[in-house]
Amino acid sequence: MKNKILILFVLVFIFNANNINAQGCDSDEPANDSIPAPKIKIFGFFQPEYNYTLSDPSESTFSFRRARIGVRGRVFDDFSYYFMLEASPFIGGVGSAYLMDAFVTWDKFNWAKISVGSFKQPFGLEVTTACSRLTTIERAIVSDQLVSPQRDYGIIVMGGNKYTKLGYSVALMNGTGLNVKDNNNKKDIIGRVTYKLLDFMTLGGSFRYGFPRYDNNDRDLIFGHTRTTYGGDISLNFNNLHIQGEYIHDEGDYNLDAGGGCGSEPLILGEKRDGAYGMVWYDTKWNIQPVFKYEFFDQDLDKKNWVNPNLYSERMTIGVNYFFNDKIRLQVNYQANIETVINVDNDKFLAQIQVVF
Repeated sequence: MKNKILILFVLVFIFNANNINAQGCDSDEPANDSIPAPKIKIFGFFQPEYNYTLSDPSESTFSFRRARIGVRGRVFDDFSYYFMLEASPFIGGVGSAYLMDAFVTWDKFNWAKISVGSFKQPFGLEVTTACSRLTTIERAIVSDQLVSPQRDYGIIVMGGNKYTKLGYSVALMNGTGLNVKDNNNKKDIIGRVTYKLLDFMTLGGSFRYGFPRYDNNDRDLIFGHTRTTYGGDISLNFNNLHIQGEYIHDEGDYNLDAGGGCGSEPLILGEKRDGAYGMVWYDTKWNIQPVFKYEFFDQDLDKKNWVNPNLYSERMTIGVNYFFNDKIRLQVNYQANIETVINVDNDKFLAQIQVVF
């Protein structure tokens, strides 16, 4: 396995790829742009939300999806910094504001930028998309369940920007997630490569090789001592028409204590699991953006659906986004959850307004 890891590093540095998506939540942080950032900038966004679940009995609630504030800027010519707090009590389970992203970047060379601190794992297209730029209110189930923990502490090397066809990112991370102290010397290796094949087409691939660990529970590992995850994605942009798809496969042990992405409840997984989604949306001249998303997620590939139909799920999301301007956006989604054997009343209506500053 050590030889495979070495080969991975070599391949990533040779075959670099397109623009690296957001390390943090602001899509224009210093590490990702060749244009010099301001010496200091305060930024953030709020996402108040209403959810209605069509169950029996029904559930109705107001909440905050995210409430984030941060500061970023540049120190000297070659160093930048990025710092962000999460203030929503509905993410992270801590009930108060906590540190989400905090990293320092040395970006003298476009093809070898280095960041150290707390940031997103460089895995997958949807996870690395800035939270304030997601096309649907929720990420796909596979993104939240298999790319976990989505944030961690470590070091990352990146190359390329939005003006290049090629870009890469390779990170060495604790594997424990945020607000948890690492309890051993093993580290996770995560990498992402993209390539702009055509003016309208970008391909991406991601890889993770890790060593799951738990908090001080002394629980035995279920499936072994390692975890391997890989994924591929494609994005197509034909003027106002946009198409995006992604597939992720994951196997080995996992850290249930790390939770799901952005506050989602972690699911019990089998030894092998996978999922995918496809999404299409269109930018109209009226600032209205209709969107359709289909996805599936299989929690245990070794068990047939008739053994436990709850291990396999499908979902269709029909939505519309309305942009009041470039700072304020309204999103409305209807999630139709599809059961293959036993029908369950669990469709959901979501509405969210976002203000970015």
